[in-house]
Amino acid sequence: MMEGISAMKKYEIDTDENRQFMHELREDLLGFGHAFPSPGGGAYYLGDDGTPWKDRPRETWITCRMAHVYSMGTLLGHKGSGELADAAIKGLTGELHDDKNGGWYAGRTDDGDILPDKQCYAHAFVILAASSALLAGRRGAGELLKEAIETYDRFFWNEEEGLASDTWNTEFTELSGYRGVNANMHTVEAFLAAADVLNDERYRVRAGRIIDHVIGWARDNSWRIPEHFTKDWKPDLMLNKDKPEDPFKPFGATPGHGIEWARLIVQWAVSTYGDDGKAEAYIDAAEQLYDRALKDGWAADGEPGLCYTTDWDGKPVVHDRMHWTLAEAINTSAVLYRVKGSERYTEDYAMFMKYLDEVVADHKNGSWFHQLDRHNHVIGTVWPGKSDLYHAVQATLIPYNERIGISIAASLYETA
Repeated sequence: MMEGISAMKKYEIDTDENRQFMHELREDLLGFGHAFPSPGGGAYYLGDDGTPWKDRPRETWITCRMAHVYSMGTLLGHKGSGELADAAIKGLTGELHDDKNGGWYAGRTDDGDILPDKQCYAHAFVILAASSALLAGRRGAGELLKEAIETYDRFFWNEEEGLASDTWNTEFTELSGYRGVNANMHTVEAFLAAADVLNDERYRVRAGRIIDHVIGWARDNSWRIPEHFTKDWKPDLMLNKDKPEDPFKPFGATPGHGIEWARLIVQWAVSTYGDDGKAEAYIDAAEQLYDRALKDGWAADGEPGLCYTTDWDGKPVVHDRMHWTLAEAINTSAVLYRVKGSERYTEDYAMFMKYLDEVVADHKNGSWFHQLDRHNHVIGTVWPGKSDLYHAVQATLIPYNERIGISIAASLYETA
C-alpha cells in the first residue's frame, strides 16, 4: 500500500517526484528530436524512433516549433540546443522564406518545390519561434522577429475586426474566404510572446480582442468553440462534416482546443489585470471552457483519453486521442490550480499524468505517441510518427511556470 502511495506522488503537482518525472520526460523529448534539421535548415518530419522521414515535406510550422523548443532547450542548458535552434532559424531565413513575395512558404516538398499559399497559422509560429530564439541569444533572431511581425501586421491582422485572416495565395494577392479560430489561437500565443519579449503592449491588447470574440462565440454555443467561419465571421458549423478527421479543419468542436484556449485566456487575463478583479470574469470563462471540454471529451466512450472532436451536442465524432490534447490538459489543469487553488484541478492533473506515463509516453523509442484509437492503441491515420516536440515539451514546463502571466520562454529567460 505504501508503495502505491509513493508511486502516485510521481503524478502529483508540486512533489519532488513529479518535478523529477517532468525533467526526465523533457530530457527524453529534447534528445529525441536532435535529427530534425535538413541541410537547408527546414525541419524533417520525425518518425516513430526520431529518424527523419525525408520523403515528407519540410513544413514551416514544424520548423518554427523546433526553433522554439530548442531555444527553450538552450535556456535550459540542454546540450546541443543552440546549434539545433540555429539550424531551424537557418531554414526560416533560407529555404522556407519567400525572397520574392515576402513571408514564408507553407513548406518545401522532399524534392525542394514550394508548398503553395501563405498560412496565418505558420506565420504566427514564425513570431513565436523568433521571440524564443531572441531570448536564447540566437544570431539573426531579432531581424527575423522584426520581419515576422511586419509581415503579419501587413497581411494577416485585421485591426477593424480584431481578428486575423487565414490564408493568402503564395503571391499575397488573393485572400481566402475561410476564417479560422485555430490560427487565431496560435496568434494569441505568438502575440503574448512578442509582447513579453518586445515589451510592446499593443500585441497583448490584440490578443485580448481575439479572446473576447472567442469567449462570446463559445458562450453562445454552450461553451463549445466554433472552429470555422465565413469571411464575415459567421460560424460555419457544418464544415468538413464529410471529412471529420481533417488535421487542421476537423468538423465539430475540438475539446483539446477548448482546453488550450482556457490556458491562454488565463495567461492573458493575469498578464493584463494581475490581481485586479477584472481578471476573474476571464478566469471564470476559462473554467467553463475546460469543464465543457472534459465533460464532452474525457473518457466519453468508456476509455481514458480525450476524444479529438465532438458534434455540437457534445457527442464524440472522432474518438481518437491526439497527444497534444493531453499535453494541453496537463498544462491547463496546472494553470487553473495556480489561479484557483482548487483540489479538483490537482486531481485532474494527477489523472492526466498517470495516463501519460501508462499510455501515451513511448518508453521504448522516446517521445509521446501522437495518435491512439478509442481503445488507446497506437495508430497513424491523422498523425503518423512523431512530427515535432512543441506540445509535449511545453507540457513539461508550463505546469511549473508559477508566473502565469508570462510566456514560457520568457519565464525561462528570467530564471536562466
